Amino acid sequence: MAHEHAHDGHHGAAHAHWDTSVWPFVISFGILFMLPIAFSFHYAYNMPFAAILSLGIGIPLIVAGVVGWVNEAHTQGEGLSYGAMGWFILAEAMIFISMFAGYWYMRLIAPTWPPAGTVELPKVMPLVMTAILVSSSFTIHYAEHLLHEGDKSGYVKWLLLTIVLGACFLGMSAYEWSHLFHEGFTVKTNVFGTVFFSITGLHGSHVIVGLCIFLAALKPALSGALSMGFARTAGLYWHFVDIIWFFVVSQVYYW
Repeated sequence: MAHEHAHDGHHGAAHAHWDTSVWPFVISFGILFMLPIAFSFHYAYNMPFAAILSLGIGIPLIVAGVVGWVNEAHTQGEGLSYGAMGWFILAEAMIFISMFAGYWYMRLIAPTWPPAGTVELPKVMPLVMTAILVSSSFTIHYAEHLLHEGDKSGYVKWLLLTIVLGACFLGMSAYEWSHLFHEGFTVKTNVFGTVFFSITGLHGSHVIVGLCIFLAALKPALSGALSMGFARTAGLYWHFVDIIWFFVVSQVYYW
């Protein structure tokens, strides 16, 4: 009897164990430096150099946090990760919807649109960017299929192709921003400039996070230690990033 109680107590203690990680705190501090602190320096206190320094601290912290957190999870089973990612995506979708709702309201009540100072946005480049991002959804889906079939080397090849496509998308977005800046169209130009750079920037940040997840998965994938559950969860997040882009490109560029 005593042995049973001891066994039950040991069993309960095992179930009471919680996994802990420092990386969410690293990500939180990165977001703190990247958003409220950098924005406050730039817009409230007119200290652009301090804002750049804050971004220089925040961005590496976020990237390191995402990579570190992913590295801790890649060898574990799927568990609740796939379902939890679904809830996370729902929360992120609400952020985008609130931004789109504000944009729609301003757009519909404005007497004239676009507001004064707006430059003509490119029409061809967004289509090319869309084709690249859609292609990356197909490549990561096929990569997951190969991993499920046991073809780990094939998964790595298609994962690398997905990373390249995502990086090309970001490069084109950065080129477009640079071109618009040189034409004098910035976040301060007018309300549309604020909306444009806020929405495309928010989407770009999600692309960066997705690429960080894929890069963190690359090492275990090369060694054959990547779990199928993690690959599925990472792919689900990437598909969400692609779907959100359809709303961005249709509403911001072509409406």
